[in-house]
Amino acid sequence: MPERISISVDGSILSVERGTVVKEAVRPLKLDREPVLAGVNGDVVGLDFRLEKDAAVHLIFPDSDEGIDILRHSASHLMAHAVLDLFPGTQVGIGPAVENGFYYDFLRETPFTPQDLETIEKKMHELADRDLPIRKILEEKSKAVERFRQLGQSLKVELIEEKGGEKVSCYAQEGFIDFCLGPHVPSTGYIKHFKLLSISGAYWKADEKGQQLQRIYGTVFFEKQQLKDYLTLLEEAKKRDHRKLGLELDLFSSCDDLGGGLILWHPKGARVRAVIEQHWRERHWAGGYDILYTPHIGRANLWETSGHLDFYQESMYSPMDIDEQDYYLKPMNCPFHILVYKTRLRSYRDLPLRWGELGTVYRYERSGVLHGLLRVRGFTQDDAHIICTPQQIDGEILRVLDFSISILADFGFRDNRIELSVRDPKNPEKYAGSGEMWSRAEASLVKALEDRRLSYKRMEGEAVFYGPKIDIKIKDALGRLWQCTTIQFDFNMPERFDMTFIGEDNQSHRPFMVHRALLGSLERFFGILIEHYIGNFPLWLAPVQVIILPISDRHEEYAQSLGGRFRKRGIRSQVDSRREKIGHKIRDAEKQKIPVILVVGDKEAADSTAALRIHTQGDKGPVPVADILEKIVELNKNKSLTLSF
Repeated sequence: MPERISISVDGSILSVERGTVVKEAVRPLKLDREPVLAGVNGDVVGLDFRLEKDAAVHLIFPDSDEGIDILRHSASHLMAHAVLDLFPGTQVGIGPAVENGFYYDFLRETPFTPQDLETIEKKMHELADRDLPIRKILEEKSKAVERFRQLGQSLKVELIEEKGGEKVSCYAQEGFIDFCLGPHVPSTGYIKHFKLLSISGAYWKADEKGQQLQRIYGTVFFEKQQLKDYLTLLEEAKKRDHRKLGLELDLFSSCDDLGGGLILWHPKGARVRAVIEQHWRERHWAGGYDILYTPHIGRANLWETSGHLDFYQESMYSPMDIDEQDYYLKPMNCPFHILVYKTRLRSYRDLPLRWGELGTVYRYERSGVLHGLLRVRGFTQDDAHIICTPQQIDGEILRVLDFSISILADFGFRDNRIELSVRDPKNPEKYAGSGEMWSRAEASLVKALEDRRLSYKRMEGEAVFYGPKIDIKIKDALGRLWQCTTIQFDFNMPERFDMTFIGEDNQSHRPFMVHRALLGSLERFFGILIEHYIGNFPLWLAPVQVIILPISDRHEEYAQSLGGRFRKRGIRSQVDSRREKIGHKIRDAEKQKIPVILVVGDKEAADSTAALRIHTQGDKGPVPVADILEKIVELNKNKSLTLSF
């Protein structure tokens, strides 16, 4: 009778014949999706791996973070293998999996070209087609150092000497070997559907004083259709690139004379920003917040008390000498809000306090990571701080959660992903504040999410040292997720600044403090809006809501009178009085993505009408101007995301 063994498959216990392959062994589970890999006693194997003894089996699926990360990391090794085969003498740096793909850094005197990418990609397919086994090798550190030294890979020698333990983990495929913890797919044959995308510069160990490397980016998927869909997505993303649209629509700019990561808001972009800011203020006042304004700089002792000079100085700019004292540009607004709190003794009767600010902050970012509006060095953060008693915290968290989701919906973002970051209970010494405060804070966050029946991902051990938090990621029109809203407890600042309030018992107590950034950075949020709407902003956000096009000079007086009527009702309107043909004016208005286009001539002037065109919808025919005006006023008031007449 065949010998049987016991396997545990993600908690399910199965009895199978010795020598059964993983794919057959798990068939009784009647899975609703097909795995692509399996972990057997911690090692990643293929589904055709034969189980010869009792084992713990973990199934890895193609749509899981784990599965795609393993594939991406393996693809980076495949690319490095191809590069070394094609360009002997190249040194390899690091090659991690990253969001949406992978990259590898190379040290080579000759720059890679787009043609080189095609050659490398072709070589990768050859290596993949050969289905080369990928083997894990454990060896003594000294032996690994000598191995890579003989290969001429001095960057790897440096990494092994810095990071390697007594035993060093490497992965090899044919003649290629890399210092790596893994895991990887069992063979190169698993890596089939990939595309190399771009080349950029990178510094060794992200040190701008270090060696300049060349970074090749790529993407990879388990299924061919997934790759095809992603490449289509990239093409659509190019059309939506906020830097391209920002220039075409005359919204913002940045230039070398100004300095990297600093933004010039043009009149149209500034108009949208002003609309966003006003809406933000009105919603906050209606929601029980007060608005603060604080300076752009503060003395060094403030940042010493807050801890920024100890833990955040690399992101702060050099101090300026004022009256023989060091002052710093602020990287955050919170210490200033705490100073407002400490201007007088606070009672429990004063709490809760909800203070918001559109405060401009300055943080150093390396030039290589600057990216339009999405990664800048000076930006306006929509901060708020909620200061309350422990008894008030549940209600305040629920309130701020509802408020955050509501305002995101105002801008058209209703499909959100929520993450709850909590502490690692095994390492309580890593965190500021007492265990009781952490338990209460985490419970408040969980209670709010569950009261509103919101699905969320619990991120164990991902909380920062000063408190647990909720992160809300919005999904744009392309399905991309953007981190915007954070609801963050802080047990560190109240302690550092000795924040207190007098309780009902007439004793001094420490308040709870919650940071909350809702839109995040106005610059980044504007960039997201541009790409989400492809510049076709909803009417209430559009920099120019209505453009009036007189057919000839004799119709300009009527057009100007309409412009005045619209502006008196708070509608952002323009008159195009250029001596151009009407068809040309209409095309320009469409290119500028102006929502409402009104054409006026003799008949319209006589009838108090306008020939109405809606951007992307076309000609709607003559409509009484009074009806158009009232409809736009109504749409503005309701912050409507759709435009219909």
